[in-house]
Amino acid sequence: ISKEEADDAANRGQLPYNGYSEEFLDRLEPNGNIPADKDRRYEWTGVGDHERVHRQLSVSSDSKLLDEDIREEARVILRPRRPPRPKSEVFLGPDPPPRRTKRFSAFGGDSPFGKSEAYIKLEQLGEGSYATVFKGYSHLTNQMVALKEIRLQEEEGAPFTAIREASLLKELKHSNIVTLHDIIHTRETLTFVFEYVHTDLSQYMERYGSGNGGLDPRNVKLFLFQLLRGLAYCHRRRVLHRDVKPQNLLISEIGELKLADFGLARAKSVPSHTYSHEVVTLWYRPPDVLLGSTEYSTSLDMWGVGCIFMEMLTGEPTFPGVRCTYDQLDKIFKVLGTPTEETWPGVTHLPGYKPHRLGFYPPRKLGLSFPRLYDIAEGDSMASSLLQLNPDQRIGAEEALRHPYFASLPRKLYELPD
Repeated sequence: ISKEEADDAANRGQLPYNGYSEEFLDRLEPNGNIPADKDRRYEWTGVGDHERVHRQLSVSSDSKLLDEDIREEARVILRPRRPPRPKSEVFLGPDPPPRRTKRFSAFGGDSPFGKSEAYIKLEQLGEGSYATVFKGYSHLTNQMVALKEIRLQEEEGAPFTAIREASLLKELKHSNIVTLHDIIHTRETLTFVFEYVHTDLSQYMERYGSGNGGLDPRNVKLFLFQLLRGLAYCHRRRVLHRDVKPQNLLISEIGELKLADFGLARAKSVPSHTYSHEVVTLWYRPPDVLLGSTEYSTSLDMWGVGCIFMEMLTGEPTFPGVRCTYDQLDKIFKVLGTPTEETWPGVTHLPGYKPHRLGFYPPRKLGLSFPRLYDIAEGDSMASSLLQLNPDQRIGAEEALRHPYFASLPRKLYELPD
């Protein structure tokens, strides 16, 4: 690469990094980001030339992505045959200098807030079953924001999922959880003002993982670490997300991952409680919930983490059921084996356990179905700890952060504040 090309790419923020240097450790900010010195020279590693990701925030699995920049890429979201994509970018490199604008909060401190005139709608990003998301601009912070506009029914008022999301996000303040800045209430709408994040993990994997056999292993490790940090924070506060899937994991331009869409989340008052089993998109739903169990705890979220971990490594969904609950269970049991009373005490008493509808498969090692696990140090052990059929045997988020799989990460990452 020529000096001119390198300088041009540096100006566009495309800065691959080639390892964990002492300088990297010294320059870590409290949120784990790495600011670039204005006049710093960068070493290029030949990772490849990548376009900046222009895809925008997804609000749900049925979102209608309307951004003009991604109309040409609609075919990607539908998973057709497509040409190979560039290798995933490595997010350990120096980053463009962050803007040091003041950060407001909707729940204390600075004002004015709660006024629609403080924000400008720029373009529609997506539409879900009860909300529309716009890219917006905040006059209060001079920054881009995401405006989640919820339509109010005259008789019913605000949807309960919106009330739940607002009440939980008000209490959850963490660098790996999307920030709720403000709430605007009018007669017709309820609008949540979130920090603006450029894409989500689903779109990122479509762009960099699907045609390349998965993402760069270093990025997988960093994304998984951040996901576990965010969930560990939630679980310590006795909050279950209940809808962990790639569309709900936002990815910033500098590789920071943030949990989003807490519409299905619940605060739990006891370790195990009875909840609706209609949670989590089918591909990321654990077998205990698929079998009709309503007694679950933080293990519900951890199964989804395991599915996402495997999807990042392989570039394909881990258990892509297509027809019904039992098709989904069949996909799982073909890989992990059909559970019995010996391997999972109590499984035969679950409402959905119907032997005539479940094939019998012997237990297998996960690496036999996903050989790439054997190419990554402790990868098979980490995946197996997350994808346990018996929820009581699934690893928790706090324990997973201490797994040997993360041994190569800088120790300073473990000292980052929430």
